[in-house]
Amino acid sequence: MAPRLTPRPAGIARHGVLIVIAALLASCVAARTPTYPPAGSTPGPAGSSTSSTVARVVAALAGRGLQASETSKDFRPPQAARFAAAPRSVVQVALSNDPDRGFIVIYAFASAAEAAAAAAEQATYVSTGPGHLLFPPETRYTLRIDGSNVVFFTWSAASAADPRTADIESALATIGTGVTVPA
Repeated sequence: MAPRLTPRPAGIARHGVLIVIAALLASCVAARTPTYPPAGSTPGPAGSSTSSTVARVVAALAGRGLQASETSKDFRPPQAARFAAAPRSVVQVALSNDPDRGFIVIYAFASAAEAAAAAAEQATYVSTGPGHLLFPPETRYTLRIDGSNVVFFTWSAASAADPRTADIESALATIGTGVTVPA
């Protein structure tokens, strides 16, 4: 009669440890992919709720000799939670020396009070903590409230390849009310 094989407790424990280690390693690899915002959670374009602000932005830029239009490019700057959850429209300024930049994001909110609260949250986010770390130290921020919309633009003189980028900031200063980003 052949001897009967029975599992040894030490062998079972070793297999359990290996399974736990494999699961931990898998979670470390998965954690290297972006987790915020979750995939598929990007709100759609704001459409008519931002159309008047988009028109004011495009007109202000045209007044500085800059051509701009609403774009369907998926552009998402680092943003606080309220901005991340808000519908938005994206305008891109045509910069011949820097065609991958010049994005202005216009976020839509239900009221002027909500826009002001979201703008204040974004100002804090980009000036402290993780949001601050996502921008170069010399970044300049334009944050404007236009009714129930918020206009957000960032740029850095050190990395701007087109000298007209500074004109975007001055053109946007004519729209709505400015929000100060703490230094």
